[in-house]
Amino acid sequence: MIRALTLVALALPLLAARSDPLAGRVAGAPVNCIPLSQTNGPSIIDAHTILYTEGAGRRVWKTGPVGACPSLEPLSTMIVDVYGGQLCRNDRFRILTPGTSIPSAYCRFTEFTPYTRATR
Repeated sequence: MIRALTLVALALPLLAARSDPLAGRVAGAPVNCIPLSQTNGPSIIDAHTILYTEGAGRRVWKTGPVGACPSLEPLSTMIVDVYGGQLCRNDRFRILTPGTSIPSAYCRFTEFTPYTRATR
């Protein structure tokens, strides 16, 4: 019985991590650039989803790679080439996989879609 409870306790954080980070939010019109001075991130959700959070979480910007991007997965480190104070569509980034020291080939961002909390 204790072993079963231990497995459940270990699995709960994993299940919580799989919840949809955009749940309860409404998508807006995509834009080509976002200001970096007001955003936190990136958070790699999966091979197709990268999130940047604005301010205290009132807006989340969703982007991803143009095409496939090698090693884009949670717990990887993104090395982003930033020019000026904005992050824009087609800006380049690379991925550093844990345990390696050589980053991936360059990948590019798609457009940025804002997600805001739904009002009731």
